[in-house]
Amino acid sequence: MNIAHKGQLGIDPNQEDRAKAIRDQLRDAIVDRRLAPGTKLSEAEVGTLFDVSRTVVRYALQMLAFEGLVKTERNRGAFVSNPSPEEARHVFASRRLIEPGIVAAAAERITRADIDAFRQQLQEEDRHRHVRGAEARRAEIKASGDFHLLLAKVAGNTILEKFMDELVARSSLVIALYGRSGVSSCGHDEHLHILEALERRDVEKATGLMLHHIDHIEADLDLRQQEGLTLKDALSL
Repeated sequence: MNIAHKGQLGIDPNQEDRAKAIRDQLRDAIVDRRLAPGTKLSEAEVGTLFDVSRTVVRYALQMLAFEGLVKTERNRGAFVSNPSPEEARHVFASRRLIEPGIVAAAAERITRADIDAFRQQLQEEDRHRHVRGAEARRAEIKASGDFHLLLAKVAGNTILEKFMDELVARSSLVIALYGRSGVSSCGHDEHLHILEALERRDVEKATGLMLHHIDHIEADLDLRQQEGLTLKDALSL
């Protein structure tokens, strides 16, 4: 779904900023699985929770629909996406096509400061992997995704970085929906091995490790679902 032109919605710069802030909060709630797939996102309810017009809410929802995190249905409204197993496979197939190129570009550009930033990111992942509970699980998935986003940033291609932002968001939703609890912990060690290969500028090794890592995540999906929170509780407003 394409985002309507801002002028068509009567959005001014201040309203656009507000819409983006709403998008970000809804996005976090979806990716963190506080809003379960299939949850209805009522324009009226979202507008009341954030004290904004339905026009602003509609623009925020359209941005989320463009990312694939929300689906809109004629005469029914907007709902949190409920990715099917086939859609999940498409997400990871896309990552297999895109991330080897990102790895190759990152290997050419990576600096000592970048390596230090990656190691800090791995410490963040490690911090969450030793804590139990749903909140820690969500934080662990996010930290794992942040490793891939940092890799895209180091690669230096802003278009690919935007693609990865969308793919990581979709992957996080799929992992939270279908994944077993141990996948991110396994991913932490795999991230470390990828970083070590990048530090050596061994593109072939790093690429192979990345593809194995993506395969590992996808193989862990088990299609089980859980209940989410209400819209109000998920946003804690």
